[in-house]
Amino acid sequence: MHVKFCGFTQLSDVRTAAQLDVDAVGLVFYPPSPRAVTIEQAQTLSAAVPAFISVVALVVNMSEDELIKLANNVSFDIIQFHGDESPEQCQQLANSVNKRWIKALRINAEQDTLESVNTQVDNFAAAGASSILLDAYHQHKYGGTGARFDWSLIPKESSLPIILAGGLDADNVARAYELPIYAVDVSGGIEIDKGKKDPAKMRAFMKAVKRDRWQNDTLSEPSNINS
Repeated sequence: MHVKFCGFTQLSDVRTAAQLDVDAVGLVFYPPSPRAVTIEQAQTLSAAVPAFISVVALVVNMSEDELIKLANNVSFDIIQFHGDESPEQCQQLANSVNKRWIKALRINAEQDTLESVNTQVDNFAAAGASSILLDAYHQHKYGGTGARFDWSLIPKESSLPIILAGGLDADNVARAYELPIYAVDVSGGIEIDKGKKDPAKMRAFMKAVKRDRWQNDTLSEPSNINS
């Protein structure tokens, strides 16, 4: 199971996540979010991410010009489209900066069905998405709410690898092993405050997911991570 920690604003938190062998680090480029970072902040944060850990740029309805400016100034590996972007828009935007991409779908239990979710996933797969992220729907927010959606709406046979987000923490993420998913994405479940991570919660989350990597409770701190 792969793990993405999202919504970093603090350099020390990025270093801790890297030390814990997280698979991906998410930076939010959506100004209304309390976890949003500027280009200048992102430059510092992404520079602290070692090789083989992916940097994910979360954007919401960003224009092509803004995305090109972002890609020209910040080192990131994958775009996470988290707004109202259509499959065609995602494809066009990602091609403009030559990046792989994933799309977040906000699942509304009152409207969505397994069939409708599968159809959306298929449409984004056809447009070239690398994975799909399923998050809880909120009428006024594009994510980061800490709410869970109905996991019975996760397709068992999806045309794309599924990343699960929404309301995850160290206490409930073990249930994810029962689900047909590829990865988990957490933000609020590892925080002290929005944008400020809790090292103990990050560590507990990784221990709950990457159980095979944690044979004991001792965690050394490599000097090269904090240099």
